[in-house]
Amino acid sequence: MRHYMPNSASAAGRILALAMVVDGQMAPSELRALERSRLLEHIDIDLDTFHDLVQELCYDLLSSSVKQDYVELDPANIDMLLADITDSELRRELLRGMWNIADADGVLADGEAKLLARACAVWAAESRFITEPDLAE
Repeated sequence: MRHYMPNSASAAGRILALAMVVDGQMAPSELRALERSRLLEHIDIDLDTFHDLVQELCYDLLSSSVKQDYVELDPANIDMLLADITDSELRRELLRGMWNIADADGVLADGEAKLLARACAVWAAESRFITEPDLAE
């Protein structure tokens, strides 16, 4: 897998790209959901650059994650990609976008569910991802 600078537009875009292709296809409804979210603008990536990131991710997956004639993304690889995002606010925005993408076609595929669960587990384990309520109030 390629390495991007932590919290960079490319690292964030790759997470969104993964959310789109992890189920084995990139549905038009998922791309529309991403466009409606304006998340690409938030991370400062245009649609052409995003398509390039999708293509690079697919090449990387094919070269590193093919097992028995299909792509299988193991937790270690998912963790490596998620580790490139350390900013808690960016993590929240990306997680919201990932849920929107996964929900766009009306089907939560196994790959999408695993990615979302892993992102929640890994990012929540980091400090300040979830703000604890002030119980004194």
